[in-house]
Amino acid sequence: MERTLILCKPDCMQKNLAGEVIGRFQKAGLRIQAAKVLRLTDALLAEHYSHLTDKPFFPEIVTFMKSAPVLALILTGDNAVVTVRDLLGPTDSRKAAKGTIRGDLGETNMHNIAHASDSVENAEIEVKRFFRADEIPA
Repeated sequence: MERTLILCKPDCMQKNLAGEVIGRFQKAGLRIQAAKVLRLTDALLAEHYSHLTDKPFFPEIVTFMKSAPVLALILTGDNAVVTVRDLLGPTDSRKAAKGTIRGDLGETNMHNIAHASDSVENAEIEVKRFFRADEIPA
């Protein structure tokens, strides 16, 4: 049983699509272990996107990710990381196949509905980044 972190991004929340996204994950057999709505801070975004802080588009990411609250989810299930990434499709929504979450609901590389952990190892790091231990039911 794996767990993974999902962030329903500001575009997802502003378009009222969180229920649709969650429904697709649940139909695939994934379960919600924890969820919360939060506003992201500069410090949290700098940590989460530390691999991009030197890129010229980093300020645009920060502005976008702070433009509305996000819904953070911990999803669990067999092969949760791969299952979620397959359901989402590629990062660039314009290249995502119809039938995937990003292909159906996303618009661009940044406005792509959700962030998902890219490995089991990063999922554990990201879960700890966005959730305190007392926020995660056993």
